[in-house]
Amino acid sequence: MNTPKRYTITAALPYTNGPIHIGHLAGVYVPADIYARYKRLTGNDVAFICGSDEHGVPITIKAKKEGVTPQDIVDKYHKIIKKSFVDFGITFDNYSRTTAKIHHETASEFFKTLYDKHEFIEEVTEQLYDKEADQFLADRFITGTCPICKNEEAYGDQCENCGSSLNATDLINPKSAITGNVPTLKETKHWFLPLNKYEDFLKEWILKGHKKDWKPNVYGQVKSWVDLGLKPRAVTRDLDWGIPVPVPGGEGKVLYVWFDAPIGYISATKEWAAREGKDWEPYWKDKDTKLVHFIGKDNIVFHCIIFPAMLKAEGSYILPDNVPANEFLNLEGKKLSTSKNWAVWLPDYLNDFPNQQDVLRYALTANAPESKDNDFTWKDFQARNNNELVAIFGNFINRVVVLTNKYYEGIIPEASEFSEVDNETLAAIKAYPTVIESSIERYRFREASQELMNLARLGNKYLADEEPWKLIKTDEIRTKTIMYVALQIASALATLCEPFLPFTSDKLKKILRLALNDNTDVTLSAVEMSWADISEKNVLIPSGHQIGKGELLFSKIEDKTIQEQLDKLEASKKANEAANKVIEPQKEIITFEDFTKLDMRVGTILEAEKMSKTKKLLVLKVDTGIDIRTIVSGIAESFSPEEVIGKQVTVLVNLAPRALRGVESEGMILMTETPEGKLVFVNPDTAVNSGFQIS
Repeated sequence: MNTPKRYTITAALPYTNGPIHIGHLAGVYVPADIYARYKRLTGNDVAFICGSDEHGVPITIKAKKEGVTPQDIVDKYHKIIKKSFVDFGITFDNYSRTTAKIHHETASEFFKTLYDKHEFIEEVTEQLYDKEADQFLADRFITGTCPICKNEEAYGDQCENCGSSLNATDLINPKSAITGNVPTLKETKHWFLPLNKYEDFLKEWILKGHKKDWKPNVYGQVKSWVDLGLKPRAVTRDLDWGIPVPVPGGEGKVLYVWFDAPIGYISATKEWAAREGKDWEPYWKDKDTKLVHFIGKDNIVFHCIIFPAMLKAEGSYILPDNVPANEFLNLEGKKLSTSKNWAVWLPDYLNDFPNQQDVLRYALTANAPESKDNDFTWKDFQARNNNELVAIFGNFINRVVVLTNKYYEGIIPEASEFSEVDNETLAAIKAYPTVIESSIERYRFREASQELMNLARLGNKYLADEEPWKLIKTDEIRTKTIMYVALQIASALATLCEPFLPFTSDKLKKILRLALNDNTDVTLSAVEMSWADISEKNVLIPSGHQIGKGELLFSKIEDKTIQEQLDKLEASKKANEAANKVIEPQKEIITFEDFTKLDMRVGTILEAEKMSKTKKLLVLKVDTGIDIRTIVSGIAESFSPEEVIGKQVTVLVNLAPRALRGVESEGMILMTETPEGKLVFVNPDTAVNSGFQIS
């Protein structure tokens, strides 16, 4: 392809059964937004498209659990997700949804076009059926043992443990997720897209045509699929939530969500074009358009095999130029899990870290899982902020702005003769747009973010070496030149950081008055600057230009703030463990005589101390009403000695004594756990005297 006339950039449609978390951001939305912002800054015609994926089985499962309709679920999360994206600065040109009328129409028309061209295979097959629920079981309504890795919690379409794509009938010991019953096989009719028909096309287009420019992880997964041999794949399902199959015999069936969802990119583009008074077709059908899909690795097969096969079968659409899928982001060493609430949710982050969107954007970009799974830790997040954004980027800008206001009342000084260092520095500024561009064009956003930070490092080194705060006392003319050069670096940073740090870019442009905006005094001149200007112009911000007062671009994040996030994660972990804790079955039947052998009494804890060299044990002195005795209890991780003194407890007093770490324990205190896994005492709900029996 020659230089594209336009760019259609898509980001994977988020599934509307929960909010966005950092795994979604790192895998898809931050890199996609960096790319779209960069393309706009370099003067390109961009359509950045996304929307909510609102069909499919997980939504119906969630609706059943909550006792609401699927529409209630998608309406709730579509609103949450859309607002989160806006607040986080993701600049979609259109964020649509697959329940929209235009999408139903577009997906139905697409299906009918392929149907009329006889591109589908119509087959009656046996599928798993739940007799009690009286319905066929779609993939996510079936769980069982993966035939590949033996994971006992695999779904009917995929094993999330080993990543294998499955058919529901492949599962060992399948069970219905609705009733828990073992399903039976029952005949049903469906339409299939014969992917095997497109093997030669895929080999030519991807395995030969994109061997050098697609990411190895994407290319390798596609090659593995094609080498194994492709099979027809169903494009319809027996469900009542989704887009009805629009042909005779399709009653009671809907389009399979992975057929309908990628068409959402097209329908969202139509919606945007209609709103903007544009023609949508060039963005999908013109060979001079570059189409790029940003996705996570779990979507590679759908965007690199199934959707291209659909587009090829339809015949009038362009194919993606690249699909730069990222790998997975883990959290504190563990796999992100929405069901287990092991995640950092975007709405929570925006609430806990107000006006710090760019810190997360930077941390996720600098540690992006571009070629392998990576790990997000709160300590690394803190270090990226404190050691890079604050200490390097923010420190340089703050020094430049403060000194300019202190020495020259905020007016850019006149430069005189440039030294060799000055000329080298000004030349280096001009080189940075090309360096950053090169990384972005190869979808190496981590690398690009570090090149941006290197420009800030250049500024810090230049100031540290030239020391204008010392030179001002002896050489005012030279100091003016130094500050002039430093301000050129600051101006370049203001524009070059926009794709990565958009909120910071806005702040810095306001400080330097690089563009007019609502918060700038319009009586003062403003300098407009494009991405290309940084390479092409000798002067980015001219002498005599008035800048504004400084403000801190970033603030240090303290250990206490990070610990609060770690505590929140630990609480989520414990709550999930408690929620999923298996209730022990009833023990064997005992007689009344057996029960009467237990002597349980109300006791009062008089003294308590930690047993030395142990984490769990407290040594207690307990008034049982009969006597005062020593009891060793494993509650030290839940209670301090001070907390338990004076508490009334239930004591099994006739338990045979037992030596623990050299201390003889004469009895047992009864405990249980809250749903969050916290130990609590089993004790009377009103005060009674020690020694009273429990029967």
